[in-house]
Amino acid sequence: MAGAKRRDELRPEYDLSKLGPATRGKHLEAFRESSHVAILDPDVASAFPTSEAVNEALRLVARAVKKELHGKKTRP
Repeated sequence: MAGAKRRDELRPEYDLSKLGPATRGKHLEAFRESSHVAILDPDVASAFPTSEAVNEALRLVARAVKKELHGKKTRP
């Protein structure tokens, strides 16, 4: 709809002037602190195409690191 006037679909009872000014990124820091999302590089993502594959690989690495640090075998 290039050039077409967009119809305002907001109900008349909503008064946007009462909302106050918008603050971009207001909750960004809290999101970053609570988020457990990791962005994989394309080559890594192709090797581990699912969350389950990533978790399995990281568990193997975690067990190896724990074994190395503590000098003993860990249970699977």
